[in-house]
Amino acid sequence: MRSYREFAAVYDRLMEEMPYAEWLSFARRCFERYGIPKSVVDLGCGTGNISIPLAKSGFEVFGIDLSAEMLAIARSKWDEPPAGGTRGGSGSIRWLQQDMRDWDLPKPVDAVISFCDCLNYLTEAEDVVRTFRRTYEGLAPGGLFVFDVHAPRTLERYAEEQPFVYDERDVAYLWTSEYDSGEGIIRHDLTFFVLDESVGSASGLYRRFTESHAQRAYDPDWLADRLAEVGFELLHRAADFAWEAPDEESERLFYAARKPS
Repeated sequence: MRSYREFAAVYDRLMEEMPYAEWLSFARRCFERYGIPKSVVDLGCGTGNISIPLAKSGFEVFGIDLSAEMLAIARSKWDEPPAGGTRGGSGSIRWLQQDMRDWDLPKPVDAVISFCDCLNYLTEAEDVVRTFRRTYEGLAPGGLFVFDVHAPRTLERYAEEQPFVYDERDVAYLWTSEYDSGEGIIRHDLTFFVLDESVGSASGLYRRFTESHAQRAYDPDWLADRLAEVGFELLHRAADFAWEAPDEESERLFYAARKPS
């Protein structure tokens, strides 16, 4: 998998406006409503922007991602000495390079979260079902599964609004998208230009690299049906970080499901 290899080095810089605090708030709201876990898997954890705050809050966290480069950055952030000399909290993190379709731990966990539309990167329906099934197996009885996905309309909007351009002194990108409405798949092609500081920031030399990403939108009811088929009890559906039910204008869909006790 090429995606996120070189991109990992600039990921946090380009994603600093992402609503990580809102994802954390939604997860905590689910925990408070359905049972506070001790152990949590962050499936598709990336550079740890959700895993690390959870661990600092006292949870036993397992950050799972397919990209070794993203995990290396996450690990370095967690290992970095905190300001003031104390990390705070009594939590922990174990970083694991695993495929979300086949993730595995020595013991069941109390909760699994998967945010930032990770499941949309599974462009085959059977892989979504496989991930649901593996997650069900990896949860303890009564365990909670909370995730979000892009609504189909969101991918259509990306295609309508592209291209996207980011232009700063040290990093820039050009992002184009092509949407296949029949398959519900959008393909993103990104070209990056990153200032090459290895030869001095004043050199004006940039390193160019490209990445391609594909995402698929799934019918919201289809996802709910597959959760039930695997054995989950669907607890709630919400949208756009609020607790209200989704509607036709919703862009990001949230699901909370539980493995029966």
